[in-house]
Amino acid sequence: DANPCRPTRFRGPASFDRAAMTLGGTVPEALMTVVAAATVFSVMFVIGLGIVPREFRWVWQHSGLVAKGLFSVLIAVPALALVVARAFDLARPVEIGILLMAISPGAPVALRRSIGAGGHHAFAPALQILVAVLAVVSMPVWIALLNEVYAGHATIDPTQLARQVFTAQLLPLGLGILIRYRRPTAAAWLESKLARIATGLLLLLAVLAIIDIGQVVVNAGPRIVLAIATVTALALAAGHLLGGPDPATRTAVAISSAIRNPGLALLVATLNAAPPEITATVLAYLIVSAVAVIPYVAWRRRRPDPVERE
Repeated sequence: DANPCRPTRFRGPASFDRAAMTLGGTVPEALMTVVAAATVFSVMFVIGLGIVPREFRWVWQHSGLVAKGLFSVLIAVPALALVVARAFDLARPVEIGILLMAISPGAPVALRRSIGAGGHHAFAPALQILVAVLAVVSMPVWIALLNEVYAGHATIDPTQLARQVFTAQLLPLGLGILIRYRRPTAAAWLESKLARIATGLLLLLAVLAIIDIGQVVVNAGPRIVLAIATVTALALAAGHLLGGPDPATRTAVAISSAIRNPGLALLVATLNAAPPEITATVLAYLIVSAVAVIPYVAWRRRRPDPVERE
């Protein structure tokens, strides 16, 4: 098979127009970049402000649960995605786009949705931090394995990967936790003020994303949308089953497993000059999975929590 991640050269206006139509582009790229960066930074910073550092002691006492959560997010979901992509007999670029998202864990928004749905306030952030750090190792390993499957030559520089993970996730989260630890009163005041701003930016980003890449989802077709929804549903089920008896930890693992990181997936696609069909599939996955998670989040919010959190 031809390598779908080989550099793509446009041959004239027709090829360029096809790529532009595939990837959307209604909203200026500079605006999307600024709003996305501000949203991710503010969301992670606000979450950090709400984390009490001493709660992390709970996590160290439940290392087995942490291991199960990491297995679900880093290993089970990519394996399930590979099975689903093959079962749906999708075009090769679409398969690879789905798998790129499946091997890209640690979406910053996942932590917010997890906590908002009743995820454990100590376990969910710790899982997010560990997933983000381990992604620097897990993604190159998965890419190497997928290269064996697809006879490709895709690569990812762990240094670039680590830089994005640190800047977008660990830095704002760590700053928030540090302020909460050193100045708890100031942190409480900041959290109440910045939470509204973060929510507003998140809504703005969602609207811009729908405007910009909504047509990508429409163009994807029902079979691709169904395949992405199936992967998301299986990821939720795997995380729920591996999340332990506490509904709060189950929720945290399920949502962390289901919501993948488009920033990391697009980083791999960009560095390997992937064809536009792969990038379009990544963007379609972003929207479809976000919608597919909504029923689970609504269910977990309504469900009473019979297990007292420590």
